[in-house]
Amino acid sequence: MPIAVKSARGFTLLELIIVLLISVLGFAVVGSNISSGNQSTRIQAAARDIASAMRYAHGQALMSRQPVSVTVNLDDNSYSISNRGKIYRLDSQIDISVTVAEEEFSEGREASIRFFGDGSSTGGRITLEWGKQLRRIDVNWITGAVAIHDSAA
Repeated sequence: MPIAVKSARGFTLLELIIVLLISVLGFAVVGSNISSGNQSTRIQAAARDIASAMRYAHGQALMSRQPVSVTVNLDDNSYSISNRGKIYRLDSQIDISVTVAEEEFSEGREASIRFFGDGSSTGGRITLEWGKQLRRIDVNWITGAVAIHDSAA
């Protein structure tokens, strides 16, 4: 009586190792792309937070008809809003520079942008840099409008 031999179907150990190696390499590429985007995401979030604080201060000045300022402390990478007691901290790796009128720059490396009840402001620019990432927050002195830009140009 003839014996029927069934061949085993499946993957060899070598084929499984090759598939796993390709998977690991793929995840390594994805992981490096995510971590490089992390820097961009964090500086963009910081720029949005500061711009949001500026818009809040502008709105509060319009509603109360009283000046409200946003003060940036260059020594400890933080900012605060004059009518709130909270200090908002940014990542220590972000370099902050501020361009404001001389009267708005106080000793101790603090610079302020004030918003007035008529909608105007002292104006200025806050620049955030982290490696090759750069964000500018511009405040128009006539209208108090706040805008975020991605480049230094």
